[in-house]
Amino acid sequence: MRQRSLIAITAALTAGALTLTACGSRDDKDKESGEGGGTTVVIGVDAPLTGDLSALGLGIRNSVELAIKQANAKEYVDGITFKMEAADDQGQPSSGQTNATKFVANKKLLGAVGPLNSSVGESMQKVFDDAKLVQVSPANTNPAMTQGPDWNGGKKVRPYKAYFRTATTDAIQGPFAAQYLYNTAKKKKVFVVDDKKTYGAGLAATFKDEFTKLGGKVAGTEHVNPDTKDFGAVATKIKNSDADVVYYGGEYPAAGPLSKQMKKAGAKIPLVGGDGIYSADYIKLAGKDGKGDYATSVGQPVEQLPSAKEFIANYEKAGYKEAYEAYGGYSYDSAWAIIEAVKKVVEDNDGELPSDARAKIVDAMQDVSFDGVTGKVSFDKYGDATNKQLTVYQVKDTTDPAKGWKPVKSGTYTG
Repeated sequence: MRQRSLIAITAALTAGALTLTACGSRDDKDKESGEGGGTTVVIGVDAPLTGDLSALGLGIRNSVELAIKQANAKEYVDGITFKMEAADDQGQPSSGQTNATKFVANKKLLGAVGPLNSSVGESMQKVFDDAKLVQVSPANTNPAMTQGPDWNGGKKVRPYKAYFRTATTDAIQGPFAAQYLYNTAKKKKVFVVDDKKTYGAGLAATFKDEFTKLGGKVAGTEHVNPDTKDFGAVATKIKNSDADVVYYGGEYPAAGPLSKQMKKAGAKIPLVGGDGIYSADYIKLAGKDGKGDYATSVGQPVEQLPSAKEFIANYEKAGYKEAYEAYGGYSYDSAWAIIEAVKKVVEDNDGELPSDARAKIVDAMQDVSFDGVTGKVSFDKYGDATNKQLTVYQVKDTTDPAKGWKPVKSGTYTG
């Protein structure tokens, strides 16, 4: 996703297996030869690679791999060859924590990209932080992960120094959606549903607070189990509430069926959600009933950014079967941020990885700044992205899910 200068992917990379010792030594006895010689640095990527959320997860994995291939092809960090290690969390916090532990145990692994879900990210943060291993998420949006549990009470405290993200937070995304619905779409009465998970409940709460502050009314609220896929009772409540819009805090595997079922129950009103529903798979699940629904997502549309043209071309050239989806650009930029930090640490140590490379990479990440695929990539004092852009999308076409979402408004939240 983000890189100062994007280059075409080479048709194939020369195979090599380079080994880095725990202390980062490059003595001959501790080093295996690989592409052009040098030292291997592994970048981990954790995402749901199987299961309901795999469409988003595979886009994350592929985009990280693309960044690594380009860095190697360019020999961007002298003496370093990057390698990817991917782990499947299936959207489950317990799996994410296990994967984080495995990443920490691999002494060649000096940075990790992911995960998708905020609840999974919460389970990984301490594991990485204790090991001084940098983590950059392209998709976690829960504000507490960077600003502490009292972020909304005027007391922001960063819990983990090693955690960063390239996505903006729900503290901005929820209110941005509320402003669009109330001021632009002229929706005045909302029914709020969430899946009780970290991401969904948090997003719904920030949306509801802003919507009511603007003068909107809450017609009803409901919590659902996203695994059931049977939302008949909720659909009936929505129908009887006289709401003119539904806001769903959660992800597309449940949001799609909810949209379909509430409309069949007679509630012919749009469903609106966050970046967790912004996927072609949402349109597949909602079918023709999804037309007119909305989603917000982080950043501006990648397809409209001049900085992303080469990324899109290179992604297509690489022949990935899966789309880069909502977080492709952010995943690429997350990986490239790690590459930039590694480059700084190596250059500051006379071309060698120091024995405390992990800790130094965490420190270097705080000052990373470059023009990426999705815009300027840098981090504030909490580890949050300084890029606060957001976009509202609407389902305009259900015949071709891959092209069904169309941007209707981009901007920043004005609180």
